[in-house]
Amino acid sequence: MVSLVDSMIGDHPARPCLVLSNDAQAGGLKKAADRGIPTAVVDHRPFKGDRAAFEAELLKPLQEAQPDIVCLAGFMRVLTGDFVSRFQGRMLNIHPSLLPKYKGLHTHARAIEAGDAEHGCSVHEVTAALDDGPILGQARVPVEQGDTPDTLAARVLVQEHVLYPEVLRRYAEGNRSPVLLP
Repeated sequence: MVSLVDSMIGDHPARPCLVLSNDAQAGGLKKAADRGIPTAVVDHRPFKGDRAAFEAELLKPLQEAQPDIVCLAGFMRVLTGDFVSRFQGRMLNIHPSLLPKYKGLHTHARAIEAGDAEHGCSVHEVTAALDDGPILGQARVPVEQGDTPDTLAARVLVQEHVLYPEVLRRYAEGNRSPVLLP
């Protein structure tokens, strides 16, 4: 999130209008507030699995902010098709794998266990299917001898901070061609 908002300066075609989290302790909230960006929290826990009710509350600050593009960054809740359809073609997500490989969780461990020579991250448009929208960018990193999920994750994270801002800039300019970083 910080990489995204810090990239939206100068001639960037987008500006941050809200940082929204389902966790009041998320460090990004303070970082956003320190940058003068409005923040909101909708804790999912009181909804006890009622995703429709949670998403109805989540929608309120989004409707107030009226974003042109919604960027998911570390939002670890699966959104329903009804919610996603409201932002169809305007919602992006970053995922720590070279999609379509390793949708879901534990991607770094899965890449190591599979003996993959490379791993990375992908930015994609969000659709109703989990980690399954059109790919807008990918960055690759080698899987090194002796890697652990944590060491691999750290190298992938560096690339996430480069890839996502670049994809967002192009997307906001109307360019949907994929960004491919080595």
